Amino acid sequence: MIQAIVFDVDDTLYDQQQPFRNAVYQIVPDFQAEDMHDLYIRFRVHSDEIFPKVLAGEWELVTMRNFRIQQSLKDLGYPTIDDDTALAFQAIYENELDHITMHDEVKKTLDYLKKLGVPMGIITNGPTDHQFKKIKQLGLFKWVRPEHILISQATGFQKPEADIFQLAEERFDLNGETTLYVGDSFENDVVGSKSRNWQALWFNHRDRCLPEGAEAIYDIELHDFDQLYPTICNICTPLTV
Repeated sequence: MIQAIVFDVDDTLYDQQQPFRNAVYQIVPDFQAEDMHDLYIRFRVHSDEIFPKVLAGEWELVTMRNFRIQQSLKDLGYPTIDDDTALAFQAIYENELDHITMHDEVKKTLDYLKKLGVPMGIITNGPTDHQFKKIKQLGLFKWVRPEHILISQATGFQKPEADIFQLAEERFDLNGETTLYVGDSFENDVVGSKSRNWQALWFNHRDRCLPEGAEAIYDIELHDFDQLYPTICNICTPLTV
């Protein structure tokens, strides 16, 4: 049975595509709505591929941020945007992120876990200040103790590296076999948590396909925010009554 749950942040605790969508339309007003999902997925792919180079000091953060939106648009056949436009996109995107809100079903789930006394934690990839700002905006300290939050840049490790999950075990006092990790990325969240024998819930609400040749190693797959609360209710062991 599950005795602790650790969550991803981006596109798991809130809908990350909404602020992204708003920023895209401001820099590419004629962007086609039917391409938004694919653009967002490409944006996330490039972020995940390049951020390790930022951690290693090989790329500047601003270079990575410019590249991911420039290349994502290029991948879909849209005209290339220059660095100034890419910087403008990032500024708008960050402003939109200042107004993110937690999905109602996520809040309901966290309230339920808190009432049961189930320990919770956060593991998220990204720049420390940027991710911490989102954590505060979402009000996560209501449910998660600050010392039970790991941000990749601050640790020197990042998902899917096993090291960041091992660090969580040590700092959060977890038993991996009775801990569930909930995240939207198969490569980062499922593969990463499984490397330490955690239980894995792939929150696949973007209906992504498994990477070519990958095995379905997750324990649970969900496709909608409305599925989260009843699923968690069914699998958690109350620690307090």
